[in-house]
Amino acid sequence: MSLSEQIQKEITAAMKARDEARLSTLRMVKSALKNREIEKMAALDEKESQQVLTSLIKQRKESVEQFTKGGRKDMADKEAAEIVLIESYLPKAAGEEDIVAGVKATIAEMGSPTMKDMGTVMKNAMARFAAAGMRVDGRVVSEAVKKELGGK
Repeated sequence: MSLSEQIQKEITAAMKARDEARLSTLRMVKSALKNREIEKMAALDEKESQQVLTSLIKQRKESVEQFTKGGRKDMADKEAAEIVLIESYLPKAAGEEDIVAGVKATIAEMGSPTMKDMGTVMKNAMARFAAAGMRVDGRVVSEAVKKELGGK
């Protein structure tokens, strides 16, 4: 079952349960997926669907930050709840120790890169995580790369 079909079933269940918060989030996710599908003019594969969900999560995280700065705890809580729901449709995110291990392995494969090679190390590390099917936050990977290369 594709992600869109799964979300449609969840929407039906949320309607029956009269769960307004869940329903609105699911509708927003479905429309984002549909918009991307229309832009592409073809059906989305699993990876593209995950990219759409990842971008939605990133938007929500930025919103939480802004609402918290603005003193709108109620809106920040709503956005945080949406993040949790959207993340349930994505593969499990890699832990920090997995990220550090992946970065160390990438650096070992490259020989002895310096800080000048950070972009290449980042590219290779992100490709390694993508190939393994792991979902990672680019900022965490960047910090791990800086930390590992900083010692050289």
